[in-house]
Amino acid sequence: MAAHLSYGRVNLNILREAARKELREFLDKCAGSKAIVWDEYLTGPFGLIAQYSLLKEHEVEKMFTLKGGRVPPADVKNIIFFVRPRLELMDIIAENVISEEKLPAPREAHILFVPRRSLLCEQRLKEQGVLNSFTNIDEYILDLIPYDGDLLSMESESAFRECYLENDQTSLFHTAKGLMTLQALYGTIPQIFGKGECARHVANMMLRMKREFAGSQNQILPVFDTLLLLDRNVDLLTPLATQLTYEGLIDEIYGITNGYVKLPPEKFAQKKPGEGGKDLPTEPKKLQLNSAEELYAEIRDKNFNAVGAALSKKAKIISAAFEERHNAKTVGEIKNFVSQLPHMQAARSSLANHTSVAELIKDITTSESFFDNLTVEQEFMTGVDTDKINTYIEDCIAQKDPLIKILRLVCMQSVCNNGLKQKVLDYYKREILQTYGYEHILTLNNLEKVGLLKPQTTTRNNYPTIRKTLKLWMEDANEQNPNDISYVYSGYAPLSVRLTQVLARPGWRSIEEVLKMLPGPHFEERQQLPSGLHKKRKGPVSNMYHFEFAGQQGENRTTLVFFLGGVTYAEIAALRFLSQMEDGGTEYIIATTKLINGTSWVKSLMDRPEAQIL
Repeated sequence: MAAHLSYGRVNLNILREAARKELREFLDKCAGSKAIVWDEYLTGPFGLIAQYSLLKEHEVEKMFTLKGGRVPPADVKNIIFFVRPRLELMDIIAENVISEEKLPAPREAHILFVPRRSLLCEQRLKEQGVLNSFTNIDEYILDLIPYDGDLLSMESESAFRECYLENDQTSLFHTAKGLMTLQALYGTIPQIFGKGECARHVANMMLRMKREFAGSQNQILPVFDTLLLLDRNVDLLTPLATQLTYEGLIDEIYGITNGYVKLPPEKFAQKKPGEGGKDLPTEPKKLQLNSAEELYAEIRDKNFNAVGAALSKKAKIISAAFEERHNAKTVGEIKNFVSQLPHMQAARSSLANHTSVAELIKDITTSESFFDNLTVEQEFMTGVDTDKINTYIEDCIAQKDPLIKILRLVCMQSVCNNGLKQKVLDYYKREILQTYGYEHILTLNNLEKVGLLKPQTTTRNNYPTIRKTLKLWMEDANEQNPNDISYVYSGYAPLSVRLTQVLARPGWRSIEEVLKMLPGPHFEERQQLPSGLHKKRKGPVSNMYHFEFAGQQGENRTTLVFFLGGVTYAEIAALRFLSQMEDGGTEYIIATTKLINGTSWVKSLMDRPEAQIL
């Protein structure tokens, strides 16, 4: 089912299997038939670890969504609540348990906290008088979830908000724990590099945990050579920009959730001759998106302008393969053709789906509003008129365009100008509040606190220096046959990925001045390998800020890049591009607290996102 997780340099199926084993063990603790009551947010992440078939094997007969009132009737012995440690969820559980106890034959209740038990939550259950009603109270440590062969996510939906707005470092603790789990399975990571305050905290927690577990380390040859921890606030610009890769645009327009996207059904209707347009499907078309699908793996990281040609080429190959049936003369040839048929039909169906998706996206990317928006973004990124009120933003506010669109553009202007002049900032704020409602004053305040929308405190704007030194803007980026990571935004190279690229070669020492301009400290830590592994391990070693090859020349390194606060699909595409570069010498595995896009990211900082029609 999850074979695609083991295709890459690092077999992430090992992590998935470890998570499945723990789940089985917990389910077996609750002897007899079971019904699971789900905190709805957890169903998506859990679906990537275990399908219903695994739960069924362990006597799970019914599944319900956590709601107030009483748990629906089910002829089972155990009710298990799978929940995040949230106080508001405890009140709903208490309501469920109280109504359960009124029944003539109440079922045994258990609670499983994901990813950690919480004393506050247990205290709330105690206050509600139901804590002693639970036979088992346990935790299921689901930190890093494998999304693809080179991608892990914690799917902690408010990690950025917690760290930068609420000063709550719980998600950083979970990150450090997740990295310790990873090292238990894949060996100690010898080198840690980092940039940013949160990165520093995570590294410190990891080193402290390592000291606490000293002596109990597994003798595993390290799979990862390097860990790079990057704070999201080191690069606030990248998520605000519109992603221009195929996968990035699917996420920008429709939103990818736990590896699935829901699309308008009209494009996918199978029209049979003579049926006309009757009975078009009304349910959204749900597609799973990962590298298990050959065509998707091939096109997802391409700039959208290169996708049409790739689909056309694939169509010709599939068409030619089906034509082969006319050439099959002998029984052996026919048998061979028939054996390939399921694969060919799957390829044809996949092509039809992605052609439809590409058409849906093209309708949007060829619109005037999309082009105008992109033009303004690119002007900001190249430093054009970032210090004055932008007429396009004014017009968008006047037309009452979606608030998220306005906020993304205004924040982008602020980031590219190292803050806005007070007069410009006040004008934007006034216009937004008068047009969209004064309740959004809280949102504007939040954006200011995290540094996305701020007044200019110094006359010096460092962004042009950073842009030039790190070559963040490349004129005439080659979208069809890229030779640089800037193709993912048609000219803009994500700052986060450029830092990763420079670290590998020639090293951070070459950009010391730029690193000082970016927020937070930069650092390097070494982790001692368990004794006995030193002799076995030949390979790259490094001095501060630079990798040097001490092992065989040309040996590929594996670097885990961890984004604290979220990563976009365009950044993932850029890192995959670096992994595939022939002279790169480094393969990247990507981990994050959350997969984000500009909309979901800004939404997480809004105080009443549901009140705004987006």
